[in-house]
Amino acid sequence: MRAQNFIYQLLIMSSADENRCILVIDDEIDLCHIVQFTLEHLKGWRILTAQSVQAGLVKAQTEQPDVILLDLSLDDDGLNLLKTLKANPTTQSILVILFTATDIDSFPDLNPSDIAGVILKPFNVFKLADQITEQLGW
Repeated sequence: MRAQNFIYQLLIMSSADENRCILVIDDEIDLCHIVQFTLEHLKGWRILTAQSVQAGLVKAQTEQPDVILLDLSLDDDGLNLLKTLKANPTTQSILVILFTATDIDSFPDLNPSDIAGVILKPFNVFKLADQITEQLGW
């Protein structure tokens, strides 16, 4: 009975958010899989993943996700990817949450207006959806 109640609550929670699409750009493939599995099952969101700057840029342009979770230290070029996304008319309106273990203060070229929030690694996978919704006001 408890399991049925839990599943019912998950279905109710996910129904309002099921049309959301998130692109995770991170070179840690296992982390991408964990995030994808968790958010798809807890929230019903469509989760896309990319493990490189180039793949992330292509997916952002072609898929137009609601938000991008971007590893700032991705291929040591995450900041340049962020700048490219914000300079490109096709992707500039996509919200970006930095998803990183790197101290963002060590990036003086980071424009705070380019990001919607920051989620620091390590993170609690069960609280990730709440962190995203809180930072985006969903």
